[in-house]
Amino acid sequence: MRVREQITDNLLPVVRKLTKKDIDVQVSISERLENGDYFTNVALRLGPVLKKKPLDVAYEIKRELESLKFSEIEKVEVAPPGFINFFLSRRYLISAMSRIREKGSKFGNSDVLKNQKVMFEFTDPNPFKEFHIGHLYSNIIGESLSRLFESQGAHVLRACYQGDVGLHVAKAIYGMQKLKKELPDENAPLSIRAQFMGRAYSLGSRDYESNESIKTEINELNKKIYSIYSSSGSDPSLKRIYEKGRAWSLEYFESIYERLGTKFERYYFESEVGKAGLKLVREFLKKGVFEESDGAIIFPGEKYARLDPTDKSRQGLHNRVFINSLNLPTYEAKDLGLAAAKFADFPYDKSIILTGQEQVDYFKVVLRALMEINPDLALKTTHITHGMVRLSSGKMSSRTGDVITGEWLMDEAVSRISKAYPDMDGPTAQKVGLAAIKYALLKGSIGSDMEFSFDESISLTGASGPYLQYAYVRTKSVIEKNHKARIMRQEINAEKGLNPEELAVLRSLEHFEEIVSEAKVRLAPNLIAEYLFDLAQKFNLFYQKHKIAGNSFRLELTSAVGQGLKNGLALLGIETVKHM
Repeated sequence: MRVREQITDNLLPVVRKLTKKDIDVQVSISERLENGDYFTNVALRLGPVLKKKPLDVAYEIKRELESLKFSEIEKVEVAPPGFINFFLSRRYLISAMSRIREKGSKFGNSDVLKNQKVMFEFTDPNPFKEFHIGHLYSNIIGESLSRLFESQGAHVLRACYQGDVGLHVAKAIYGMQKLKKELPDENAPLSIRAQFMGRAYSLGSRDYESNESIKTEINELNKKIYSIYSSSGSDPSLKRIYEKGRAWSLEYFESIYERLGTKFERYYFESEVGKAGLKLVREFLKKGVFEESDGAIIFPGEKYARLDPTDKSRQGLHNRVFINSLNLPTYEAKDLGLAAAKFADFPYDKSIILTGQEQVDYFKVVLRALMEINPDLALKTTHITHGMVRLSSGKMSSRTGDVITGEWLMDEAVSRISKAYPDMDGPTAQKVGLAAIKYALLKGSIGSDMEFSFDESISLTGASGPYLQYAYVRTKSVIEKNHKARIMRQEINAEKGLNPEELAVLRSLEHFEEIVSEAKVRLAPNLIAEYLFDLAQKFNLFYQKHKIAGNSFRLELTSAVGQGLKNGLALLGIETVKHM
């Protein structure tokens, strides 16, 4: 049991004794060292209930707690207007180093999710279109969340859902046909073939929006593409160009996943789940879940919203088409088929879908429709969103061709790292460049928009991936230079005390496991990113002010910091390097 949980368990009977009620008690990690390691504001909440000053209530609670035997706590202090601060004992903090050494790469892990099956669906790039910066952002977040859940004992399956049929495919194939003379050779580099696919899609999108006759042509093409999967009499030449474009796209995406360190266990395609979605919508049309409207079949979200306006889950619901007037399943119907397919493959306890913010309203309707069809699956499903990534050029749009690809961003970061640090070898520059991007995209709340800055992301002095990698390299360098010095495997005499910098590092290490747990609960990798930056800063200050060489305790502390940094970076999907 972690110390914070022990403090909470000790507080509960004390609070119950004072109030004769069961009151929720929250214990939080202190942000400032002078306020101890943990604090609670329970006295502030109890003051009005007991009709006493919160400060007096805090002192009552303190007296009760001090009568208990709690060896991990050195002292309890009260601070106006009624906070109770808890200070861990130095002996307990020092013992953390032994625990870190014993756990090694497992430091930060737990089994709280043991036997839980969790599916993460993320990235979701569509074949026939380029892998843009939004896909990169989704991949980096989804991979980090997957690792977080795995570290807490869950069996995680990574899934990627891709639209290999639909209007965007018809637009791309129309473009491929128009640009047939520029079609790359099969042996052309993947990046060249991917760029061609992007150009073809952009051409098809522009012509579709600007020319009514071409719009009709592409709509007819869209129906023919669906026939590739539903009819043996499909156009052979269309099938060949379709399969070529699909294969090129998937091969290109796989090269990016390998570079990013993501391995998907399952790929789902719209062509697979469309029929199932179509069947579900027609089945539940008969049961009144869906309605016919102007030749299409819709989910009447507005009607469901009116049934109970006070139900927050119904707010924002609106009507959406699930089968269009061409008798083709829309994205909405396909997502219903996808939910069933995913559960059939992997009977999950929880399914987490990560998309961009623009799909919030879309998923409100889809999940409400799923609730009417299969409540159990709907309740197991959570939709979360990430914000928009912006560079100086502003919002990117593949429809105009002004798209910033994920590959370009990665290549540019590596290029700038190589220029800024010319002595760095190629493989190391690759890892540092990716660290720059991953940390920059993970250090903020995933629901917020962010502006990517190359200067900030590759810096070795600010909150960046390279800064954390450098701090790790420093810990390893210190240990290697002192490899002849024997690192003592025993606790030092706590009565001799610790200097403020040593104490700050120890306290930070003690909170690592709790930060990881909280990041999992809140689906917030940024908590790990913030923690690692704080740990690195505290270590660097300790490194600058104190001699480590020849001091067994400080060498042990340095080793523990290195382990914490390595484990935390791994949760962000960032590799450490041997030298920089």
